Amino acid sequence: MANISSVGISSGVLTSDLIDKLVNAEREPTENRLNFKEESVTAELSLFGQIQSAVTDLRLPARALANPDAFNELNAVGGGSTFTASAGAGASAGNYTLEVTALAKSHSLSTDNLADPDITTLGTGTLNISIGSDTAVIEIDSSNNTLNGIAAAINEDDTVGVTASVINSGSGFKLVISSDETGLENAIDIQVIDTGDGDNDDEFGLSQLSYTTGATQLTQNQLATDAAFSLNGIAITRSSNVVDDVITGVTLNLSSTNAGAPASLTISRDVDSITEKVSEFVESYNKLQALISENTNYNADNPSASGLLVGDSSTRSINNQIRNILGGTIQGLEGETVRSLAEIGISTSKDSGQLSFNEVTFKSALASNPAAVEGIFADQGRTSDGQIEFVRAGLATEVGEYAINVTQLATRGELTGSVALGVSTLIDDDNNEFTLTVDGVTSGTITLTNGSYTEAELLTEMQSQINADSALAGSGVSVAVTLDGTDQIVITSTSYGSNSTVEINSVDTNTAAQLGLAVGVGIDGLDVEGTINGETATGSGQILTAASDDESEGINVRVTGGALGARGSVSYIEGVGEQLVDLINSFLDQTGVITAKNERLNAELDNITQDRAKLELRVSSLNERLVRQFTAADILIGRLNSTQDFITQQLDAIIGSNKQD
Repeated sequence: MANISSVGISSGVLTSDLIDKLVNAEREPTENRLNFKEESVTAELSLFGQIQSAVTDLRLPARALANPDAFNELNAVGGGSTFTASAGAGASAGNYTLEVTALAKSHSLSTDNLADPDITTLGTGTLNISIGSDTAVIEIDSSNNTLNGIAAAINEDDTVGVTASVINSGSGFKLVISSDETGLENAIDIQVIDTGDGDNDDEFGLSQLSYTTGATQLTQNQLATDAAFSLNGIAITRSSNVVDDVITGVTLNLSSTNAGAPASLTISRDVDSITEKVSEFVESYNKLQALISENTNYNADNPSASGLLVGDSSTRSINNQIRNILGGTIQGLEGETVRSLAEIGISTSKDSGQLSFNEVTFKSALASNPAAVEGIFADQGRTSDGQIEFVRAGLATEVGEYAINVTQLATRGELTGSVALGVSTLIDDDNNEFTLTVDGVTSGTITLTNGSYTEAELLTEMQSQINADSALAGSGVSVAVTLDGTDQIVITSTSYGSNSTVEINSVDTNTAAQLGLAVGVGIDGLDVEGTINGETATGSGQILTAASDDESEGINVRVTGGALGARGSVSYIEGVGEQLVDLINSFLDQTGVITAKNERLNAELDNITQDRAKLELRVSSLNERLVRQFTAADILIGRLNSTQDFITQQLDAIIGSNKQD
């Protein structure tokens, strides 16, 4: 490392090689110590990274079990080849019988066999193809009046749901027109204006494509039909074979009929799915536990073979906190028959710390007390009053039981008419239109169908027409129309709270006199008011939200009715899954034990880097100093050698002179 190559020329001893050896002797102990420390810290950082990954992996199944919906997943079984079913949000357990007598079918029409799809022409004119209230107007002229041309023209128009195709029957070509959707409401009507021969109904020219009352020139290959079935003996029809509005949350897919042989349908808790989630949780915990055990094990016979994390406080803290959650009784479930993991088949080995999972015990507990098993894992709220529902809790909500007191119930906005309806009411052009604003949303013109109505019929017509308004429906706003005790019309918003309002904006000439509805504002709704845990809560509609900076902060309950005053309590239970998610999140936050451990180890690596830099400065300085010292000594030795040579020469000269004398 010496930077002067001439060092040692004079002495032959104080060489650059000697400087390098002295510098290395100074460097080596410190460098070895830093290398050892860096390897140790790097290994610990890598190993702790594995623990962090395992902890994060545990959070995934814990979060799944923390969701109450995980324990309410339902499975639909039954139907055989007749139907399949799936259960989703809002479904409830139950048993049903289903008998399918007819499947929904689309309408299909076709022409007779024709010679050539690109040459044979069918005349000119207009096809008015209708499904329900929608009509497509298809112009046919000399440029598109072949089978293929007409099919293309029909398919280019998307006004109605029909598809046209040309098929080879083996005896010629047919134009086939089919509805895209099934059901009677999707039956096809085709009226023809035949400009070729002027006859719109005969079997010649373009009119051979007619299929309407009095002119059915096309062949009906398949009749448009509704699906017909009975559920628990109740006769039902639907336009589609996919039925999702009969059993709440359940979708039925009808595939064949089973008249006379009803099939069973069972909607039940999906025990296997829940069990699989718990099994994944146990497996993730055991992987973490095995990793910690392996690396914190102390080998008394050979201490050097002990785990790298023996005595590590961070690892010990993580392990202890997780095990404390898993081994304890869930607060809030003390009075239940199921209160801990051990009571639902999840036990801890004293030797290994691993969890074992008895699926039989778990499924038995789930069947006998599903709410308690859910409470073992999930975030759960319970109320003691049947007309108060737990909605949710917040991140700051503490486990506990909190008293509820209601001082005002929520109401809905409403507007009441001023005239009692008679036995029948005539709706005509002078009283059939009005506009209104509901919950701040203004409708378009509401038009009642002219005619004579009984009281019940008129209420149904008004409610139907208001709720069909695109502006109101598009904003999720709706009303109920009823009569009060004096037979006056009452229009009530279906929402609750201070934002629930009804206002009449405009009416016809005779609306006020005959229906009692005049321009004006109704009575606004009220928000629920009360306290939770003795603190004033915030009301919004029927939802009562606990006060901030209170133990109950974040709790929301829905008050659907009942008396004013003390209304029991709401209990908040935080199960193992929710507790673990919160705990692991705390490990990983900015001040958490995992974050702090990683920061400390990385800081040690930074210190080692700085120590290496300091070492380099020190040995560089030593090297320069030795070079200077060796160079000075070498120069001095060189001078001494020169003096020695001079003295030697002088002595040799004196000795030589004496010999001559």
